[in-house]
Amino acid sequence: MKIRHSAQNASKILLPLVLAAAILWWMYRGFLWDDVRQALESEMSWRWMLLSFPFGIMAQVLRAIRWKQVLTPLGEKTRLLTCINAIFISYASSLAVPRVGEMLRCGILRRWEGTNLSRSIGTVVTERIIDSVMVVLLAVVTVCFQIPLFMKIFAETGVSLQGILGSFTTTGYLVTVLCGLLILCTGAVLVWRLNLFSRTRAVLTDLKDGLFSVRRVQNPALFLLYSVGIWVCYYFHFYLTFFCFPYTASLGGMAALVAFVVGCFAVIVPTPNGAGPWHFAVKTVLVLYGVSQAGAAIFVLVVHTVQTLLVVALGLLGAAALFLTKKKSRKS
Repeated sequence: MKIRHSAQNASKILLPLVLAAAILWWMYRGFLWDDVRQALESEMSWRWMLLSFPFGIMAQVLRAIRWKQVLTPLGEKTRLLTCINAIFISYASSLAVPRVGEMLRCGILRRWEGTNLSRSIGTVVTERIIDSVMVVLLAVVTVCFQIPLFMKIFAETGVSLQGILGSFTTTGYLVTVLCGLLILCTGAVLVWRLNLFSRTRAVLTDLKDGLFSVRRVQNPALFLLYSVGIWVCYYFHFYLTFFCFPYTASLGGMAALVAFVVGCFAVIVPTPNGAGPWHFAVKTVLVLYGVSQAGAAIFVLVVHTVQTLLVVALGLLGAAALFLTKKKSRKS
């Protein structure tokens, strides 16, 4: 049993890394890396990248504030700073093992704030459902606003759905199908884990309380404002990076919104910070908007790498802050 458990844990770490590495290798095979060095030295504006950082940080802070707001009606009196540090660490830890951060941040609150673990897990599940609804609504709005532009692009370039599909290589189809299968497998694993929770009635009750805690928040309008603010910050964290490079600076906010939404769906695939699927999806959108293959490849590589390093830095900051934080007594 120990060997089997160890093998499962190893597979959770290795398989996402292998998938990400395979997609990135396929995308950047034969790539001229001197172009990346030249772009970093002479083309890229680091000022815009730095200006995007506060939005990335604020998105995580707002998520922590919203989480505390949902926990309060459950009788969980958590310190905001602990919630923020838990969020920072959860994002950083998910770089190593996708989705592990969701459980880890609940464990952090359990250890430092004495919160009920099952209830906090329920609030995280609710949070993810709300985020999914926000992304779907954002996608619908984006498509509605972009229909005329897409039709114009297709008319002027002669691009058709058949032509887009025909431009896919066998490897491209394989990557798309593989990503889809991984999404389905991840969903099946989540359902199985929820079934395990249901075996204990007390745990299920606490989990249900967490799931429906959003109905008991004291200020629903403020909760909605936090939810919208999180995704507005995420968007500007991404959009401002467009001004880092000359070939994306003129694309505009709507093009960035399309790439942002497509990237949000791409990160559903369980790889570290969406590495691989995110690169593939966002690069495809940029090429559709007229960016060269090389320019789009450089953009996604640099932006994803720098923003991932920011997540790592915040995780280390959160861990250091928790180390200096006094723990509360644990609840039963």
